[in-house]
Amino acid sequence: MHVFVTGATGWVGSAVVDELIGAGHRVTGLSRSDGKAAALAAAGAAVLRGTLDDLDLLRNAATTADAVIHTAFNHDFSKFAENARQDQRAIETLGSALQGSDKLLLVTSGVALLAPGRVAIEADVPSFDPSYPRKSEMAARALAARGVRAASIRLAPSVHGLGDHGFVPRLIAIAREKGVSAYIGDGLNRWPGVHRLDAARLYRLVLEQGATELAYHAIADEGVAFKDIAAVIGRRLGLPVESRDRAHFGGFADFAGADIAASSAHTRALLGWRPTGPDLLSDIDQPGYYAV
Repeated sequence: MHVFVTGATGWVGSAVVDELIGAGHRVTGLSRSDGKAAALAAAGAAVLRGTLDDLDLLRNAATTADAVIHTAFNHDFSKFAENARQDQRAIETLGSALQGSDKLLLVTSGVALLAPGRVAIEADVPSFDPSYPRKSEMAARALAARGVRAASIRLAPSVHGLGDHGFVPRLIAIAREKGVSAYIGDGLNRWPGVHRLDAARLYRLVLEQGATELAYHAIADEGVAFKDIAAVIGRRLGLPVESRDRAHFGGFADFAGADIAASSAHTRALLGWRPTGPDLLSDIDQPGYYAV
């Protein structure tokens, strides 16, 4: 199968590319820089130079592929609303190109805000609060309502592994800066996690077995207490582990205080997906997470 992958050089996308090529699929990956394009070519993928703003390029690539996997998102949080609009436009463009075909579009979303305070399941429908700018899954569901074969892979907030540059490294940086590895309140709010290679395998399984659902959960750890995450970081850095108020985390407070446990039981039953990578706490206990 020929698969067009956006975000093909990113943290999740590069693992998806390797997984697909390893399973015998042909991949064309979107890349916006020469250096990353070289790495993508070395992995065995065809390279398409461009960005999510090149809508004609996206449309043509989707039309000539057998399926599309959209993992790209600009994580510059200083321009989050703008980046969310870019993401929505790209999804709508990709989906429109596939309209009237039986080709699959897999869109990347998350479980944050899905079911605050309880364990989220695949059947939960996001509230699509208009105040929240990211519209990835909303765009995918709108396409599905128009007859496009579109589905979402909801990632855990921590897609971990050595080389991770997401939420856990952010927590490590805050701990170093403040001299304490902190949590909010009692620290019992929960974060789910998944190893990036397990997540990549889920994309492939949905692609190969065919999407029958609107959403799948890439969740290995259902919910790890934030206090336990802080404890590993504190021990590794030799820092105290203490409760702090939200102000301690600045712009990261909403994430640090979120309770976003999620299950993948339905996804596992449907696809036979079984995470095999290390769990979140074991993974972030590796020295490589703290190398500077």
